[in-house]
Amino acid sequence: MCSKKNILKFFIINFVFACIGGGALHAQNYPPKISGAQEYVYKTADGFDLRIWVFSPKQTDAKVPAMLFFFGGGWNGGSPTQFVKQSEYLAKRGMVGIVADYRVKSRQGVQAKSCVEDALDALRYVTVNADKLGIDRDRIGVGGGSAGGHLAASLGTIHVNDPAAPKAMALFNPATILARVPSDFVTLPQFKEHLNANAERMKTKANGLRARLGVEPIELSPFHHVESTTPPTIIFHGTNDATVPYGTALLFAIQLKANNVPVDLKTYQGAGHGFFNREPYFSQTIEQLDAFLLALGWLQ
Repeated sequence: MCSKKNILKFFIINFVFACIGGGALHAQNYPPKISGAQEYVYKTADGFDLRIWVFSPKQTDAKVPAMLFFFGGGWNGGSPTQFVKQSEYLAKRGMVGIVADYRVKSRQGVQAKSCVEDALDALRYVTVNADKLGIDRDRIGVGGGSAGGHLAASLGTIHVNDPAAPKAMALFNPATILARVPSDFVTLPQFKEHLNANAERMKTKANGLRARLGVEPIELSPFHHVESTTPPTIIFHGTNDATVPYGTALLFAIQLKANNVPVDLKTYQGAGHGFFNREPYFSQTIEQLDAFLLALGWLQ
């Protein structure tokens, strides 16, 4: 397993690179220019070429596992550069790391149902082209943050029966509950506050969510589509997240466990939304992701 010292060294090198003008980590233009990766167009929609950027390990002839990441931004904006650091790290560890673009409201005027459609098409492209990309098609996972976490979770729940369904999920403060959870879902008293909060939140946001999603919220709510075939999952979430409440991650983890899906919820006390790309959180989350993939046998 990679040491904490090496993980911190990896982050410092990339931080310095960004500060002196590397650009790949904080691209401002769209589509972004991402250095160090092979770029592929996985589909064209609404006149836009939608791309993936593939970070591959050096000097290997073997087919290796891969993680495909989706950026956050409320299905409205965001940049594929969000998970460049994680993808670079995985490539250094012997896996393939991939970041994907997808349509969003601010650029293409779409609703979230189109974002999910693009995410599935990106995963299908990676699966179909696995040999060309040097990937083991039976070990492709998905990850993402916030709305990107929703896309990843959707692929492992709503689309779990697709031939290209992911074999692992790494979710960073993901939006996983978009509809009301039944009040009798959890009978333990300590979880009632989270159920009540979810019920109140869904009551006030239902109409807005319906408009943003383009379908009834329950149709795109990963929580409501969990099956025993949902893949092993790691979740990173902060207790002070005002955008996607921590309680939703807790309830989603309970739902996964209830369906005998291996899940590891990493709770970050006091952390807010989008915490995972800042230190000390980046080093902590990447180490925990490393351990998760190591346990799956995807890393050496």
